[in-house]
Amino acid sequence: MGQDQTTPRRAVLLVNLGSPDSPSVPDVRRYLTEFLLDPRVIDIPWPLRQLLVRGAIIPRRVRNSAEAYHSIWTPDGSPLTVSSKKLRDLLQARVEVPVALAMRYGNPSIRDVIGQLATMGVDDLFLIPLYPHYAMSSYETVVVRVREVLARTVPRCRLSVQQPFYVDPDYVSALVASARPWLQQPHDYVLFSYHGIPERHCRKADASRSHCLARPDCCDVPHPAHSVCYRHQVFATTRAFAAAAGLAEGTYSVSFQSRLGKDPWLGPYTDFELDRLARSGIKRLLVVSPAFVSDCLETIEELGFAGKKTFLRGGGESFELIPCLNEHPAWLDFLEHRVREYLSSGHETNTPSC
Repeated sequence: MGQDQTTPRRAVLLVNLGSPDSPSVPDVRRYLTEFLLDPRVIDIPWPLRQLLVRGAIIPRRVRNSAEAYHSIWTPDGSPLTVSSKKLRDLLQARVEVPVALAMRYGNPSIRDVIGQLATMGVDDLFLIPLYPHYAMSSYETVVVRVREVLARTVPRCRLSVQQPFYVDPDYVSALVASARPWLQQPHDYVLFSYHGIPERHCRKADASRSHCLARPDCCDVPHPAHSVCYRHQVFATTRAFAAAAGLAEGTYSVSFQSRLGKDPWLGPYTDFELDRLARSGIKRLLVVSPAFVSDCLETIEELGFAGKKTFLRGGGESFELIPCLNEHPAWLDFLEHRVREYLSSGHETNTPSC
């Protein structure tokens, strides 16, 4: 690919999580199976993972998940997919190289999109995983999958990868800018709800096996593990957002949502925190979800529908879910700047190894 060209044919690849093709039970089952069988999502041996996913999780969850997807589905499809496509098109209008979009699970698949780029003669690819923070079940699995597909199909293609941008000033500014209209409304408290991960994932990512979750202040004491520590990075995002937005100490906190199974996950858990905050006297609550750049099932349904009910049932009076970045102009500015840096430097970004 591109062997006869003196100038590399460059392109940008955005990768988001993905959604089922429809909210039907068969499509949701297919999507959940692909997602949950990823060894970086459920990191147990393959035979046990198959038994757990196909024999226990899917039969118990698929119909409820299909109903949840149906509750957020739009005439154009899944909100995450619709927003991601708009983002791709808007970014394409700003830059001179092709911008493609793939999903880690579902369609359009990474394999199919890379195949399309190969037919265009692309031999220099800039991958932007649409995850601000490093986690094996999000950022890492995207990078590994793209590298696997390239190695099998277009091994001569040069790959550059955007590093996690959890405290990039442009990203933080975009977050604050997108949240500003809600922050300017009367409110008592801001809850930062991040997607949860099992505690063992934090320990597993720590090469030293002696820092992450081994001491109460592990996220505050500088350590090489922080480059791949999801917990440290979400706290860093929260501090940067609070400083930029002028949030007073004691008026915000962090929680984690979307846990699965009985193993301990990062806490405190969002559903518990929503009830606790309401019962503690918080009446007007804002909720923001910086781990997600596109609104999806976890934000619209889990927080906006179920989370709101939990807070109001506990005695809260006003619950406002701040939308994700979606296609906000400041978010597009961030992406455009990263692409232009790639085009001007042509060098691999400082990416944690996967």
